[in-house]
Amino acid sequence: MEVSLANHKSAIKRNRQNEKRSIRNRGLRTQIKSHTKKVLAALEEKNVEEAQKSLKEASTVISKVASKGVLHSRTASRKISGLAKKVHQLSAAG
Repeated sequence: MEVSLANHKSAIKRNRQNEKRSIRNRGLRTQIKSHTKKVLAALEEKNVEEAQKSLKEASTVISKVASKGVLHSRTASRKISGLAKKVHQLSAAG
């Protein structure tokens, strides 16, 4: 179902582009959330090796998403930093 309020060619094209981008961005944001949950799950289980491995994967995904402009670079840095801090606290304690 396509509902478009655009009346001229350039606006119609812009709507098509925005729709494609929003679908792609939604998928990328979902990837961030699932990788973050993997890190947090490993932290809950107090599994240091798994948490460090998951952190490496999550930071890579978050950085890539930020480079594509889906996330602001400082937001990405803040997310990576927060996860890293939790992982390092677990590894220092254990």
